[in-house]
Amino acid sequence: MIYSGQGFSGQTAEFAPSAHLDSFPRDNLPPRDQWPELIFELPELRYPLRLNCATELLDRNLPGRADHPAVVTPAETLTYAQLAERVNRIANVLTGRMGMVPGNRVLLLSANNAWMVAAYFAVLKAGGVVVASMPLLRAKEISQMLAKAEITHALADARLRAEMVKAEPAPAHLAFWGEGELEAMCAEASPDFTACDTAADDVCLLGFTSGTTGVPKATMHFHRDMMAICDAYGMQVLKPQPDDIFIGSPPLAFTFGLGGLVLFPFRVGATAVLLEKASPDDLLPAIAQYKATVTFTAPTAYRVMAAKGTPEQFATLRKGVSAGETLPVPIFEAWKAATGLELMDGIGGTEMLHIFIGAPEGRIRAGATGIPVPGYRAKVIDENGAEVPRGTPGRLAVQGPTGCRYLADDRQKNYVQNGWNLPGDTYIQDEDGYFLYQARSDDMIISSGYNIAGPEVEAALLAHPAVRECAVVGTPDSERGMLVTAHVVLHAGHAAEPATARLLQDHVKAAIAPYKYPRLVQFADSLPRTESGKLQRFVLRQQKS
Repeated sequence: MIYSGQGFSGQTAEFAPSAHLDSFPRDNLPPRDQWPELIFELPELRYPLRLNCATELLDRNLPGRADHPAVVTPAETLTYAQLAERVNRIANVLTGRMGMVPGNRVLLLSANNAWMVAAYFAVLKAGGVVVASMPLLRAKEISQMLAKAEITHALADARLRAEMVKAEPAPAHLAFWGEGELEAMCAEASPDFTACDTAADDVCLLGFTSGTTGVPKATMHFHRDMMAICDAYGMQVLKPQPDDIFIGSPPLAFTFGLGGLVLFPFRVGATAVLLEKASPDDLLPAIAQYKATVTFTAPTAYRVMAAKGTPEQFATLRKGVSAGETLPVPIFEAWKAATGLELMDGIGGTEMLHIFIGAPEGRIRAGATGIPVPGYRAKVIDENGAEVPRGTPGRLAVQGPTGCRYLADDRQKNYVQNGWNLPGDTYIQDEDGYFLYQARSDDMIISSGYNIAGPEVEAALLAHPAVRECAVVGTPDSERGMLVTAHVVLHAGHAAEPATARLLQDHVKAAIAPYKYPRLVQFADSLPRTESGKLQRFVLRQQKS
């Protein structure tokens, strides 16, 4: 591993003494020789050996920002002082009445709201390990998390009681908010709490991947990792200001939402607007209502809002961050035409905690994901791990202050190879150093010997006025190996008929190399997506033509 400087967390390969009385998190880290190399070249990323991220992100705002709104929701607004008090009361309930000790895993089950944020920071401050989940999960899926992480405690929204109580193995300690139970316990608890003296490399978050197939994986993140994404992507690329108002759609259970809607604004004492319902039709009026300045959502949401929004609704926005799916040029251009703003594309992942390739204002290029976030390195490699020439497609490899550590999972060796994180994406790096997304490595379409990137075909289709959204995948074919297949959702007024399919095929042939055109066009009313807006191409690949 590569470390720089002296007297900070990460300087050596040895752990700092843990504050955890429950040793499960460290006991289940992957072997050190399976970790990626970690780099801490930026001075901002050299954290002290003892660090509690809740103290750094919340309590440090109190001297100057105590009365500034921290969390705003349709139901309530909490200043930094009010949020800190609620956090302290929940932490006292956890460690007192519920018997939580540092290192215990605490499941949080909720939509995006103020209680979710307060519970999150209470667990962190008390030295626990957050396992965040989202409201759409059912008992079976919750049970997988309970078993994998050996969860001991749970705090949940009472509206999700039915699925929570059916999940097994049941946590030893469970409390709900929303019907007065947790609220009553908090009312009796002290508003003061001394943060646990955690090590910077104590695990504080188990982030379950929003994987498409197989047994879910849990990624392990330290207190210093939470700070690193704030001080790398947040401060070096996004560059938030204390008067910013953040808003967006991703669930806090996903690290894209956690960083974009809570950690980044809290790092500078800004305001987070949280919506339990954040479809494009909900998000668009909310941007105007709350005078939001920074928004985080998926490309499809930007496309819908660009088509429906008015200049007045976008008046306060100054930045928009897109992730979860690659950002097609037509959506980039539509958003710029509607708002005057260039969307900030980025690629991150649960394994890396947040975005590691993006571009700050002034260096954004339409069609390119961006350049490595300061503090990270990236390259494109072949199957043997050797870097390929510029302009050649290959596997993306990344290093930085954060990296993949799966909880007790043999798949660690697939993601980390030769000290590099391999997110599973095919990229090209151009002569200027910009990274151009091609496809997920397992989504590349090989047809008649040609390598065809689905997102390139999607971008061509999206440029046609009849297409509202689309997804391009490969389907097995005895002659060509795979057929380029487009699943298309049309705008109203366009007929889902063979003539329209031919029109779209001819449009693609004229826009990009003709061999890439979709030989199959299938029309649909909608496309399968995760709650974060990520397209589930595997579902489309499983469909029979």
